Amino acid sequence: MQPIEGRVWVFGNDVDTDLIIAARYLNTSDPAELAKHCMEDADPGFAAKVQAGDIIVAGKNFGCGSSREHAPISIKAAGAACVIARDFARIFYRNAFNTGLPILECAGVSGIQSGARLRVDFDKGVITVLDSGETHVTKPIPPFMQELLAAGGLMPYIKRKLAARV
Repeated sequence: MQPIEGRVWVFGNDVDTDLIIAARYLNTSDPAELAKHCMEDADPGFAAKVQAGDIIVAGKNFGCGSSREHAPISIKAAGAACVIARDFARIFYRNAFNTGLPILECAGVSGIQSGARLRVDFDKGVITVLDSGETHVTKPIPPFMQELLAAGGLMPYIKRKLAARV
């Protein structure tokens, strides 16, 4: 995967799926509509201010709560290039890869401030704070998971594999 660079949006611990995309917006599965309300209850201006390539940084247990796939879909559709957190709720972790949203677990990111600029090298598992040169090392995304992300998620990956068999 190509490294990315983006501006940081910091959220705290235990950001649940209802904070990511509130239940009142689950009457649609349209990614563009979900993006308009992404993180609305945590930061009402987020969806209007986030730019393509920005990066969400959070504490522990990001994506806890319900198993709604709408949460990673809304983050990706809003333009965030990835989410980095100390750790993720297991169902969110799986849903992120299934929907094509790159995520990384890294305990050392808790000191990164909103507005900082990061460079994320998924292949090497290196996160660099461009403003200070500080680096954080995490496990790289495994090759198979990178294939899922490159395809855009699990369903496009499966469709591509099935088409190749014909």
